[in-house]
Order: sequence, then structure tokens, then C-alpha cells
Amino acid sequence: MAKCGPEKDVETKAAFVVLKRALELETESRYQQALACYQEGLDMLMKIMKGTKDDTKKHRLRETISDYMTRAENIKKCLDQEKEEGKYHKQIKIEENATGFSYESLFKEYFNETVTEVWIEDPYIRQIHQGSGREQRSGLDEIKESLKSHGVLLEVEYSSSIHDREIRLSNGWMIKIGRGLDYFKKPQSRFSLGYCDFDLRPCHETTVDIFHNKHTKKI
Repeated sequence: MAKCGPEKDVETKAAFVVLKRALELETESRYQQALACYQEGLDMLMKIMKGTKDDTKKHRLRETISDYMTRAENIKKCLDQEKEEGKYHKQIKIEENATGFSYESLFKEYFNETVTEVWIEDPYIRQIHQGSGREQRSGLDEIKESLKSHGVLLEVEYSSSIHDREIRLSNGWMIKIGRGLDYFKKPQSRFSLGYCDFDLRPCHETTVDIFHNKHTKKI
């Protein structure tokens, strides 16, 4: 059943909120995030247009979609060219005690259906909330078995000489975090906000640099 009236107006406003955010991100040169917002907003508008029976409204929506699609395509071309030339670089600065920087929030947009392998180098996974010594090995073994049941193979190698902190994805993305994966502060207790939801856990100050190289190879 096609939606109409106030309900459709709410959906249209929501779509334009997302597209407005895309424009802001584009102005700030945060092109990867802008592209994601453009795609989300355009999907919302196209669904609205499909359910619109008024020809005049449908025509206006079609023109709006065309305009935003052009912007999104231009950003995509720019990003593709930067990736091709190995010039793509995005930097995220995490302030002391900042929240909202879970692994999912930072990495989600780079993981898509083309990712088949992930390589991680981190020399300082030692704290209790990451694992330490015998507990660390035991924890990694448990993770390995859990991943195996989902068809994911985890291989762990130990080295006494590495110092770099680096995450590489098989689709060409490379992520460097100044503090490595240990940029979260220890939670105050098991019942404090942030113990389970890492978006609510305060961070240490650090910098995240993201690059793209289509020739990314195994570390």
C-alpha cells in the first residue's frame, strides 16, 4: 500500500536531513562519509518516488534525485582516482576522553563484500581488556574457535621485533592508529557505561590515518 499525507512528508524530511548532512561532509572534504550519506538519502528518495502517484511531485523528486546523484557520482570519481593514484588519505583525530569511536564506527564503512582477508599488526595488545600473557593466548584461542563456527579463519603469529601498528584489508584499505587497538580507557566497572558498548567508552588521545592502495599485499 502506498503511503501518503503526513507519513510521506516525514519520510521526505528524513531523506533531506541525510542529504543535508552529505553536503556538510562534502564541504568538509570528508568524501567517503559524504558518499555514504548521499547513497542513503538517494535510496530514501527513490523509495518515496516509487510510492508517489502525483505526477508533479514525482517529476520534482526525479529532478532532485538527478541533482544529488550527479554530486555523488562526482565524489565517487574523485575517490576512485585518488585510490588509483594511491593519494587517498583521511585523518581522524580522537581527543582525550572522547566517545563515539568504537571499532565499528571507525572501520564499518571500509568493510564490504569485497573484503576476504584482514591483516593486523599490533605489538601492544597487553592490557586485561585486550588480553595479556597466558590469558591473551587463551582468549585468542576462544575467538579462533568462535570465528571458525562462522566460516572465518583466524591465524595468529607472535613476534618480538614488530613495532608498527597497522590494519590492512584485502580491498586495498590500510588503517594506522597511533596507539594501535589499545586506544580505549579501562572501564570503571563491569556495570559502567562503555563496558560493552565501545561507542560509550572514553578514549585516549590518538590519531587514525586511513589510506588506500589497490596493490595492498599481505603483511
